[in-house]
Amino acid sequence: MPAYELTMVLRQMSRPEVVSVLKRTAGTILDNGCIIRKLENLGTRTLPYKIREHGVVHREGNYFTIFFDAAPTKISDFMEEFGRDIDIIRRRIYKIEEPEEFECTLHDELLPPAYRTEVQEMIAIAKRKQKPKFKYNSGLDYYPFQK
Repeated sequence: MPAYELTMVLRQMSRPEVVSVLKRTAGTILDNGCIIRKLENLGTRTLPYKIREHGVVHREGNYFTIFFDAAPTKISDFMEEFGRDIDIIRRRIYKIEEPEEFECTLHDELLPPAYRTEVQEMIAIAKRKQKPKFKYNSGLDYYPFQK
């Protein structure tokens, strides 16, 4: 199952109400056969702009992120269900991409730029894309229209 990150902005409310919303949200995720990896509280902040959601204008919100593993078919169901929840102002689900693995050696990094393999590859590409010089085809040894 791929890993996902749910970012939520909850409306401004007391601590017990926030806990109940988080339990309800986590329960929805767990009931669909998903695994919750981590829950982060990013705190209460003023919103960057006033947001009108469910007929109410919000100026402050509680920010949370939930990291979970789920089947890709469940994501649209989560977005629909969290969209109906009146306590959630904004919600987004992002797929967490695995970081690309690369090998880096100190020897390659200490070389001058002209001797690095990546730079040499870029120079070869530039030479291939370079336009040929203009040939005048006039039969003269010089260009007669120079200043």
